[in-house]
Amino acid sequence: MSAYQEFKDYFRGKRDNMNMGLKNFPFKLKTAIVLTILAAIILYFIYLPAINLRSQAFWFYLFSIQFILILFAGNKVPYLKTRFLILIGSVVLYLLLSLSSATFFTSRHYAKVIQVSTGDFESDIEQLPIDKIPTQDRDSAQRLASRTMGELLDIVSQFDLEDIYTQINYQDKPVRVSPLSYDGLLKYFVNFRQGIPGYMMIDIVNGNSDLVKLKEGIKYSHADLLFRNITLYTRLKYPFDIFDEMNFEVDDEGTPFWIIPTYKPKVGFFGAYDVKDVITVNAITGDSEKYPVQETPAWIDRVYNADNIMQQLDWYGMYKNGYWNSRLGQKGVLKTTEGYNYLALDDDIYLYTGFTSVSADESNVGFILTNLRSKETSFYPVSSAKEISAMESAEGAVQEKNYKATFPLLLNIDSNPTYFLSLKDNAGLIKQFAFIDSDDYQNVAVGSSVREAYEKHTGKIPEELSNQDLGDLEEINLIIPANRQLITLDGDSYYAFSVDGISYLMRVDLDLDLLWNQDEKESKVFYKQEKSYRNILITVDETN
Repeated sequence: MSAYQEFKDYFRGKRDNMNMGLKNFPFKLKTAIVLTILAAIILYFIYLPAINLRSQAFWFYLFSIQFILILFAGNKVPYLKTRFLILIGSVVLYLLLSLSSATFFTSRHYAKVIQVSTGDFESDIEQLPIDKIPTQDRDSAQRLASRTMGELLDIVSQFDLEDIYTQINYQDKPVRVSPLSYDGLLKYFVNFRQGIPGYMMIDIVNGNSDLVKLKEGIKYSHADLLFRNITLYTRLKYPFDIFDEMNFEVDDEGTPFWIIPTYKPKVGFFGAYDVKDVITVNAITGDSEKYPVQETPAWIDRVYNADNIMQQLDWYGMYKNGYWNSRLGQKGVLKTTEGYNYLALDDDIYLYTGFTSVSADESNVGFILTNLRSKETSFYPVSSAKEISAMESAEGAVQEKNYKATFPLLLNIDSNPTYFLSLKDNAGLIKQFAFIDSDDYQNVAVGSSVREAYEKHTGKIPEELSNQDLGDLEEINLIIPANRQLITLDGDSYYAFSVDGISYLMRVDLDLDLLWNQDEKESKVFYKQEKSYRNILITVDETN
């Protein structure tokens, strides 16, 4: 037999042996591959990871696929050892890449993820008019929206409110907005062709809540299914971008949009995810655009996630002097306080939080304002009491009523940093308001309206009223009747009465009981009617 024939027979034998081996498990191998592919598709549509090696979710997705292949294939499929080695090698590679972003090695890089400049309180923070101070927190906005929703009988039977309530600036006023959602699967199939009819808008200054009805319904939302589900829709259009949360906003014309920030790691391979681009999706048409974060349209208010900003501020306070200093000497080590709030300034939304020492003292060394559209961040070195102390002080001022304080805002009142907060009863309804000196939290002024609390705190009427040309305002002579009624409307106190068949609501901005006990029989006060302040010359009824 020739050498060529021997060589040919040898390889024919090897091939026959392999074929004989494969005949023992062809069905098992094919089944494993098919099941793994199906599992990979199902897992992708469940978790919707970005196809991006810098996404940790994508690595866990790959690990899951490899594990499923091993599980389905069993130990009879060839290359079992190779498959295990690939899985173990992938895990080791992931751990090594993770080390590149460990704070132990890269702490100073984490401290530089957010740039903090020092600001001047008086020049940077304008004093808000009292009719622009937000009084409703997220919980209150949710209650107001639910109450309004319950009054819309034609809507409430088909739709519910989505739990979003994004705070934005809309036409120069702070509001919270939240879309409606389908009230269950059956209601979805009944209404999905027309879409969701609108969104709720809550004015967080005066507490007005209204349903904004759209000419054409919202077709892309979290409540929609399949390819109209906003998360799936965006993932399929942008498969390689890393994103997580989605903010619901409306532009200056009231058109609803989903605002989706995309992320990239700033430290090592996986560390310190920060915003790279901004995707906008029209909630009605599905039209989308992607902008570099530096070119974000001005009408968008919420690009940066508040929790991410808080974490970046903690990195800055903790690691700006190095890792070991954060653990041992702790010289100059700071941290954010227990909460945060939002402040509307210059048509932007700012995150506010205090900065305090890592030692458990009761004071702040200053506070932080971060623009949630641009991430411009300023530190104001204003020594003040902790927000929790201010909250406890306000609650103590009305302890007999057992009210609970909301997390405060830090406002500029007569060039002085001043905490402002709302006080709620056990039902979660706002009953009173308080101004607290930031440096002396025992100095608390509480009132049933913002203006009343302001006047008690400052001893004067708000500047926007005192500066009005009262001569240009209508002056009416009225005799206030004895049968006036004290009522509460939108958190403010009013006297309701009628004179000559005309009904009046006079806002209780001054202590009228003291006023009526004065010797003079005539005095000027302000009252609020049709959203404008007017000057009334009143003559006191002698029966009082």
